[in-house]
Amino acid sequence: TPECEPGMRAELPGEEKAKLLRSQPAQIVEPKGLLYVQQREFAVTTPKDGSVSILGSDDATTCHIVVLRHTGSGATCLTHCDGSDTEAEVSLIMSSVKSFSNSTGCGRLEVHLVGGFNDDRQLSQKLTNQLLRAFDLQPEDVHLVTFCVTGKKENDPLAVNVKTAEIFPATFPEKGPDEDLRSAHVLTGAPLTNIYDAKTEQLRIGPYFWGPFPHVDFWLEQDDAQILQNLSTSPLAEPPHFVSHIRSTLTFLKEHPFPSRSLFPDRKPRIYKKNEEGLWEQVCSDKI
Repeated sequence: TPECEPGMRAELPGEEKAKLLRSQPAQIVEPKGLLYVQQREFAVTTPKDGSVSILGSDDATTCHIVVLRHTGSGATCLTHCDGSDTEAEVSLIMSSVKSFSNSTGCGRLEVHLVGGFNDDRQLSQKLTNQLLRAFDLQPEDVHLVTFCVTGKKENDPLAVNVKTAEIFPATFPEKGPDEDLRSAHVLTGAPLTNIYDAKTEQLRIGPYFWGPFPHVDFWLEQDDAQILQNLSTSPLAEPPHFVSHIRSTLTFLKEHPFPSRSLFPDRKPRIYKKNEEGLWEQVCSDKI
């Protein structure tokens, strides 16, 4: 496991917390109060949020799930990083958390890093090092509290309770809304995207734009083994639903080769708010 670089404030119990985290059984997180974050997405909110109390993500094989929290304001960000542009992504989540923390004189920034495994290509280890270096380069002190990365176990699922600051292993029966749309955005090479506006308590998806996905018919004709081998960074470690998820995303891309026409003709995001049952419900943009 890589060492923490000297400029970063590492807590001694970081590895102990990792052992504790790994030993806990995963809790099932129901949709009420949950904001599920996909790969290359991030969301930030505070304990004052009346709609979202849990941020969560999973399927981090070679990826890492990062939780950054300011102990004074309670502002908490969860992101699912895959190494596409780590330094820029860390700057982005730092500024997003700090934007809620400016008026708070007390408190400190704490980070939890979870995910990755000892893969043959050492993609996880590279990402671990990139993240440690990126946080080390920040002008503020960032305290490394949980360091649960690049171990033997793959696909670490993680949730954080924004109100209590507890982080815990979790499973998510519901990963919507717009799961295929959001996955298509990643598969077409999207940068890290903020999906939540904590001030209005709205989930905002898009507008996203891409062109026809190359060879989409070819990929949809391939068997499961070919899709796993060619469209995964870690074929031996993917969860059982990986191939069906990729097929669903490819089908979505085939159906929507030009999202500017079929999905976002007015160039406005798809906006969701939690209803009284705590479920995401789409709202019309003219009601905003």
